[in-house]
Amino acid sequence: MQDSAMEQGHGSLAQHGTALLALMLVLVRAPGVPAYGFRNCLQAPDDPGHFRCIQRFLSNMAGAVGDLPANTTVLEVAHNTIACLLPGAFTHLPALRSLHLPFNQLCDLAPGAFVGLQALQSLNLSHNQLQTLPAGAFTGLPNLTELVLNTNPLRMLPVDAFGPLPNLRRLLLCSCHLCDFGTIAQSLQGLTALQELSLCGNRLRALGPSPGLPPSLAVLRLCNNSLVAVDGGGRALLAGVRDLDLSYNNLSDADSFARVSLAHLSILRLAGNQLDPFQLLAVSNVPNRSLDFSGLPLGAKGVHGVCRCLGPAPLTQLLLQHLELHMLHNGSLAACPPMRALDLSGNRLRALGCVGEFLSAPQRAVLENLTAEHNLLAGLGSCLQAMRLPMLRELNLSYNRVLSVGRGAFAFAPNLRALRLNINTVAFLHRQALGTLPGLTELRLDNNLLTDLYIESFAGLPRLETLNLRNNRVAVLFPGVFKHLGHLRTLDLGGNILRRLTPAAFHGLGSLARLYLDGNHIAHISADIFQPVQTTLEVLDLKGNRLQYITAQLTHEPPFLYLNRLTDLKLQAQQPYGLKLIPHHFFRGLTALQALYLAQNKLLSVPPDAFDDLAQLRYLTLADSSNGMWDLPPGVFKNLSRLRVLDLENAGVHTLSLEVLGNLTQLEELRLAKNELRTFNGSVARALRTLHYLDLRKCPLSCACADAWLWPWLNSSHAQVVYLYNLTCARRGPPTYLHGFSATVCFLDVGLYLFAATAPALLLFMALPVLYLRAYWRLRYHCFLLRSWVNERWQRADEGHYRYDAFVSYNSADEAWVLQDLVPQLEGAGLCLCLHHRDFRLGRSIVDNIVDGIYSSRKTVCVLSRRYLRSEWCSLEIQLASYRLFDELRDVLVLVLLEDVPERELSAYHRMRKVMLRKTYIHWPPEPAAQSLFWAQLCCAVRGSHADGKDEELCCFDDPGTEGPGPSS
Repeated sequence: MQDSAMEQGHGSLAQHGTALLALMLVLVRAPGVPAYGFRNCLQAPDDPGHFRCIQRFLSNMAGAVGDLPANTTVLEVAHNTIACLLPGAFTHLPALRSLHLPFNQLCDLAPGAFVGLQALQSLNLSHNQLQTLPAGAFTGLPNLTELVLNTNPLRMLPVDAFGPLPNLRRLLLCSCHLCDFGTIAQSLQGLTALQELSLCGNRLRALGPSPGLPPSLAVLRLCNNSLVAVDGGGRALLAGVRDLDLSYNNLSDADSFARVSLAHLSILRLAGNQLDPFQLLAVSNVPNRSLDFSGLPLGAKGVHGVCRCLGPAPLTQLLLQHLELHMLHNGSLAACPPMRALDLSGNRLRALGCVGEFLSAPQRAVLENLTAEHNLLAGLGSCLQAMRLPMLRELNLSYNRVLSVGRGAFAFAPNLRALRLNINTVAFLHRQALGTLPGLTELRLDNNLLTDLYIESFAGLPRLETLNLRNNRVAVLFPGVFKHLGHLRTLDLGGNILRRLTPAAFHGLGSLARLYLDGNHIAHISADIFQPVQTTLEVLDLKGNRLQYITAQLTHEPPFLYLNRLTDLKLQAQQPYGLKLIPHHFFRGLTALQALYLAQNKLLSVPPDAFDDLAQLRYLTLADSSNGMWDLPPGVFKNLSRLRVLDLENAGVHTLSLEVLGNLTQLEELRLAKNELRTFNGSVARALRTLHYLDLRKCPLSCACADAWLWPWLNSSHAQVVYLYNLTCARRGPPTYLHGFSATVCFLDVGLYLFAATAPALLLFMALPVLYLRAYWRLRYHCFLLRSWVNERWQRADEGHYRYDAFVSYNSADEAWVLQDLVPQLEGAGLCLCLHHRDFRLGRSIVDNIVDGIYSSRKTVCVLSRRYLRSEWCSLEIQLASYRLFDELRDVLVLVLLEDVPERELSAYHRMRKVMLRKTYIHWPPEPAAQSLFWAQLCCAVRGSHADGKDEELCCFDDPGTEGPGPSS
């Protein structure tokens, strides 16, 4: 029993020691993997100096920037409810270069709010409630170059509002309530470096009186105001401006332009005004080629009048936007100078013909770019016999109503490089519509109504590199439809209704690098489908299709077996219920894959060998798979040692062990938001030595000691725990925050303390039997001795006075011999004896009477017999008497052996045997002749030195006929 208890004790110690060691390992800060967090901001994973504090319900700036590091360079605090900025709000961010505070409720900028931001270059205060700019609001911003104050209810600007900004180059004051241009100009007097001023969307009615604008100002935007004239500010007011935007005002008097100097203008925009541009050019010094005629009423002169104003010299660009043009006849633009780019967007053109028909020969020879967006073009007919535009490189006809494209529709542009027909209603594309464009490299036909693609459709495009057919109605890819596109690099077929793919569909695409098939109805893929592009394909997008597997075993070879150059594979959001199962070795062959997207698939399980072949993988997302994936199998990421980003947000994960994430030694970003994690293993954190971004938002963390590894990571600079101070504990009652949970108890091994408390108790219980066997009577003796000493001390003031000569200890079975022989002999010799039945006090405990009797007597006479040895009370009496012997160092014990007791019987009573081995005893002789000597010896032993003043050993001699087992002590 004792051995078993000791083994249990050692086992408990081992367990507690192991637990303590494990806890210490968790709490020790892993080298290179400390963690930190910010209360209301996110640090950009790719830029440690860029912080975003967006939609955090912040009402004061301290809550956003209070815990940001001093090396912050870009700060965005948008979509909050901050109402004011106090002085010195950013003093601890001296390295800040860009500060964005839009979409708040700022109504007050305290003087000195930006003190300490010596390095700030860009400040955005748009979409707030600022009604004024107090003096000193921008103090401390000597290097600010851009200030954005758009969409604030500013009614006026103080004269010295921008005084502390000597290096300001760009000032945006759009959509405010400013109505006095003179006060605005006065506030700008000290901005000698100002280059751009935007005042669009205000309430300006006039430009004067005004003290003038800074000479450095080159761009002035005054669109969407209520200006009725441009004079009033002096002739030199706009003398230095190069780009002037006066569109969408109430300008109608061209004569007002005669009173200002506009000779240096590079471009003047007047769209949306009822102003005669020809009269304007006649009365002002605006250069003809600087005037943008877009959006102006041309009157009877029309486009022909515009062309005449521009002169014969070649143009870089001719803008004829929003002129309500309905048709361009042959030679409509013949009077215009040759131009390299022509923009006809925003008109009401229903047909363009063959383009060259309304251009002159010089124009056709140099035109490179033609744009006709946002018109009403309904169809493109054949232009096989049209005049050629040999230099035309780009043709943009998007945002029209083109329904059909005829044969040779673009024959007029044989050297076209880019053709954009996207966002039309093209339902018919003639098989030879594009056959005359051998140099075409980019073709956009997305967002149309195409249903069929034919081999001849792309037969004449040998140099095509980008083909966009997204969001059409293509249901079938006929064999060899792309076989002539040997140089095609990008093919976008997303958003169609493809159901089945065959190997012949991609035959001939020997250079294809990017293939987009997302948003189709593809239900099956196989390796032979992609075999024609196996040596070149780098990006494959199969998102939002209908891929599904009902078993974990593939019936055919893996579908991506031959794509050994593929770097990006997108399989997220398979319809209608997700991919659910990933078969074994599904990704075999993707030896170069770097990004894998499996999000939104409601995966039920992932086999341990799913990613074994993806040794080069850098990015993996399994996000939004919470419909039962539960935990990832051990070893599922064992070969992904190069993985940088792992996204498991809302993936239904309950635990993450070292067996799952232990091999991700280069992981930098780990997203675990919206999972069922109650703890994040500290051993996992130690294994992820390169981690610098960890997202645990909306996880029901238990706030137990298992999460204690988070605390040593605080206030360091390597791994960011997203919104660490907003992580809550999954407990009942009021919300408890993880950062507020006391980790003190985690540093204490409660089990060790319990062990320390219980081990002595267990040892005591184990020792009690030993103490009972070895020292029971000794302990009991001392207890009663103390008790007797306390109760009877006054009776024994004189230690040398005894009431009795001897206390007689005997068994009741020997009482006849004691009373008939012993007592008469000893009392007849003048000795006073203490006997149980005669001298014990009534009402006292037996033990008290025994102790009192022994200590009140000079000697104790023990009458030994077999019955005496068996008696517990007799054993107590002789034991107490022997203790007195050692206590007083005098021989106070007299042993009388009434009958012979063999050694074998005596050995069972070890206490008595020990006493008899140390003490000489007197044997009762059965012969009457020897009894007289016995009585003499006994009387002498009882009297001792008290009788005659001699040592008791001289009077007490052994019976010559008796062998004593030991010397007298």
